[in-house]
Amino acid sequence: MEHQVAVYRKEHFNAAHKLYCADWTDEENKRVFGACSNANYHGHNYDLIVKVVGVPDPITGFVINTKDLSKMVEEEVISRFDHKNLNLDTELFKNLNPSAENIAIVIYNLLRPRIAEQLALKIRLYETERNFVDYPA
Repeated sequence: MEHQVAVYRKEHFNAAHKLYCADWTDEENKRVFGACSNANYHGHNYDLIVKVVGVPDPITGFVINTKDLSKMVEEEVISRFDHKNLNLDTELFKNLNPSAENIAIVIYNLLRPRIAEQLALKIRLYETERNFVDYPA
């Protein structure tokens, strides 16, 4: 039986966003999204945990080289989102509400092609200390 190991990489980025539906009135957006629909946006200090699961390579002992994983996260996520307004500064959220759920899915889709297909990938994104999402669930 092969032994699977989970490898985690924790990163951090700061970003602003606004949750809203363009087809709704301001009142409806406020009712559904509350302060998160603030016309002037608001920001979060996001903590990102990338989990990669697989069998360690018999020669290196690595599931994935953490230096490579760090570089992937920097190139695909941090450089795109850190100190950005997700609604205004990124193409990925031009037509997608940047909820924590959607951000996690986008991050997964950015990283998945760069990680060997035999390795499982999971994204955990903390929007606040108390609110976080996992994708896939």
